[in-house]
Amino acid sequence: MRTRNQLAWGRVHRFTHDVLMPRDVDEAASALRGATQPVLGYGRGRSYGDSCLNEGGLLLDSRYLNRFLSFDAATGLLRAGSGVTLADVLACQCRPDRDGSAWFPAVTPGTRWISLGGAVANDVHGKNHHRMGSFGGHTRALTIMRQGGRTKQLSECDEPELYAATIGGLGLTGLIIDVTLQLRRVPGLMLLAENVRFGNLDEFYALSAESEPGWEYTVAWIDCLATGRSLGRGIFSRANHIAGPIGPTASLDNSASIGLTPPISPLNRLSLRMFNALYWRQLGWRKHARRVVPYPAVLYPLDALDGWNRLYGPRGFYQYQCVLPQATARAAVAELLAEIAKSAQGSFLAVLKTLGESRSPGLLSFPMPGTTLALDFPNRGSTTLLLLERLDAITRAAGGRLYPAKDGRMSAASFEAGYPTLSRFRKSVDPAFSSSFWRRVGGDVVPSRSASSARAMAESW
Repeated sequence: MRTRNQLAWGRVHRFTHDVLMPRDVDEAASALRGATQPVLGYGRGRSYGDSCLNEGGLLLDSRYLNRFLSFDAATGLLRAGSGVTLADVLACQCRPDRDGSAWFPAVTPGTRWISLGGAVANDVHGKNHHRMGSFGGHTRALTIMRQGGRTKQLSECDEPELYAATIGGLGLTGLIIDVTLQLRRVPGLMLLAENVRFGNLDEFYALSAESEPGWEYTVAWIDCLATGRSLGRGIFSRANHIAGPIGPTASLDNSASIGLTPPISPLNRLSLRMFNALYWRQLGWRKHARRVVPYPAVLYPLDALDGWNRLYGPRGFYQYQCVLPQATARAAVAELLAEIAKSAQGSFLAVLKTLGESRSPGLLSFPMPGTTLALDFPNRGSTTLLLLERLDAITRAAGGRLYPAKDGRMSAASFEAGYPTLSRFRKSVDPAFSSSFWRRVGGDVVPSRSASSARAMAESW
């Protein structure tokens, strides 16, 4: 065991932990039996806020629980340790056959550098939610370890309530040991991708309605500085798997790297305005453009720049991701974008997507039928926090909710309002497990930072 200062992906939250990397299930059980402080499983730390942190407690880092346990090449059913990453799955189990077809994760978020345990704990979703729902919908079974090192096998048939609490349960029901995941067959690992420029929110919703029946992956970049008749303008991206061999640029290791954190972030209001103007005009005189590309270019564009989160400088950034129900989404998105444009604090990566009707078995699953909006905000202390509180009020009034995997400052009231099954979920939380997020939103009574001290921490960077 060692003590280390652990950062969340947003680099605002920096807490000291005891960290243990169990080499196998027996070591994990021994650690749980001897734990005298709150415990939390830790994957690859890609949660933006404090849901992957456990200030003053013990992190059980799962990186060595990374063995492939079984794979049925006829059915695509994979069982693997929770420390296996999506990158591992793509490299080892998603190799194309002679005809170019391959097994592929049914759902993948915007990075392949997450563990399977983390994907379950956050019930991640991707650009094809309207077709495939969230990660938990393709999980077939789980093995978790609870207080005292007790191991449990979970599925929708075996202990269904604890299974539902574990999917999207933020690691609070126990340490995920292994995951049984159903992959799906795709015709090829190349994608036919199309970008379409649109002028406002109405055009975005029209494009979404037109695209979703025939395109698997859909998402839009939004110019968060646009106002008036151009409010919500952007570039709509859609893509499908196509047959054929994968191209030579599809390597999983072809990323550049940001090795050091710049003392002053180059991502400021001036560079944001310049970037948005240029990106909006990327298609030139054309309204749309098609190309055939390897899947990483569409599904994992940010993975091409390892350590991109450092570009926000030493103070880090907050990501704000909300989902708004269908009935209120159009008006609420317009209100959110107007507030963001007025603040001039928006991000280069403003993402808008409609989510489908598919419902996850997870009690705390984030997606719902409607629209999700996600943006990064450089940490400017109280100025940023006050803006995010205004966005919270709009989201709550619309009946929406925030994504715990991306959050670093929502209130207990916002959390409770957004997740109506929270009281049911609490019954499955293992008393040995906790996190900085869970204590911050009133999940348990373990001493933690107050809201005011968390605000002071954000302003001190």
